[in-house]
Amino acid sequence: MAKSLDRITINPEVCMGQPTLRGMRITVAFVLKLMASGMTHAEILAAYPELEEADFHQVIEYAAWLASEYHRPLRVAVG
Repeated sequence: MAKSLDRITINPEVCMGQPTLRGMRITVAFVLKLMASGMTHAEILAAYPELEEADFHQVIEYAAWLASEYHRPLRVAVG
């Protein structure tokens, strides 16, 4: 990752340790789900005025970083 994701915070005391935006109780996953449902940035900002346009860019960058992680499938023991 070329730059720091300084708007994404993880605190075990906030939202059970899920990644949130700037320590608020708004999770990265929640914002991604709003975007995936078809809401525009303007609609999300109207509903959650504490968010900022820059938050969307980091949410997408964080999701892209996670999607690029390589996971090995687990082997299933037979018999």
